[in-house]
Amino acid sequence: MEHLLSPATLAELRRPRPYPAVSVLTPTHRREPDNAQDPVRLRNVLAEARKQLESDPAVTRERRIDVVEQLEQALTEVDLAHAEDGLAIFAAPGEHQVWSLARTVPERVVLSDTFLTRNLVAAQAAESPFWVLTVSADRIALWSGGGHVVEAATAGFPLTRSLEDPDAERQERVGDVPSTFRDEQMRHFLRDADTALAGVLRSAPRTVYVAGEQSALSLLGEVGTVTRDAVHVPHGGLGHAGAEAVWQAVRPLVTAEHLRLIDTVTLELESAKGRREFAAGVDEVWQNATAGRVRLLVVEENYRVTVRDDGGDHLVPAGSDDLDARDDIVDEIVEQCLETGAEVRFVPDGTLAEAEGIAGVLRY
Repeated sequence: MEHLLSPATLAELRRPRPYPAVSVLTPTHRREPDNAQDPVRLRNVLAEARKQLESDPAVTRERRIDVVEQLEQALTEVDLAHAEDGLAIFAAPGEHQVWSLARTVPERVVLSDTFLTRNLVAAQAAESPFWVLTVSADRIALWSGGGHVVEAATAGFPLTRSLEDPDAERQERVGDVPSTFRDEQMRHFLRDADTALAGVLRSAPRTVYVAGEQSALSLLGEVGTVTRDAVHVPHGGLGHAGAEAVWQAVRPLVTAEHLRLIDTVTLELESAKGRREFAAGVDEVWQNATAGRVRLLVVEENYRVTVRDDGGDHLVPAGSDDLDARDDIVDEIVEQCLETGAEVRFVPDGTLAEAEGIAGVLRY
């Protein structure tokens, strides 16, 4: 299952496909007893997808068989034992993808000429994604973080080198054995990592945490550029560590940074009120988001509301069984804001009580 959503990946997912491009969304659960319902629910929603394919006159028999096979292959790749809060399956002629999301999604089946990506975008934004660079003498790895971390095999990462020095015996005889983190080969190794990370940040800018022995962090700051502004985590032994060890090493700093950002966001919302550059409530924020006026969107982590268009320019509350109901309007707003270059921040429930769960700082 996929976890790492980069701008390039998102652009590829949004690319038009030959009809039908099928998007299957279903909520999942991390723990017992709730996760017991996940296998049945997944089978049911995939059965609904097959039913829609069979009943759609615009889908040829050849394409229906192809897409159904893609859905069946996707099902074999789903790992419900390590499920998060939501699951997205995309299938089109000749391709399929499975995405695990750290944010709940509505149960939906959509046939279109593009995949439904708004829930992926909202899930990524809610995680406040970051990068972790783990540095050791022989291995430098890059990790993508949110509510957890996964190793990112991108831009040449992980970088590795051999610690065997064919000239070590001569150096030892003359008393010129360099420190592990001071020799010239190590400087080149760290410089390569810094350059590779710079390329990653150009396409996917995030906060960066760099973890390693203090001597390695100091040298990296000397030879590199992008890591100078990173958050340093003096913690050795992570070069070959697993995801859980890396997450536990950076988690306290990630939590502290998240709390700092909540305070910063709260102050910015208050300042925007004084400048009359403030929007609150789903209808007002939606209007400004569609006009591209939102500079900063702030949403409570579990805020969801079902609405419908009142036939004019406003959204009104609706029941989930209404034919024209939009039960993922918050995720639509998040995606729309990100499309227009806005910053999106999620805050704990109750932070935006006066704004009814969602607020925005406007550009003008």
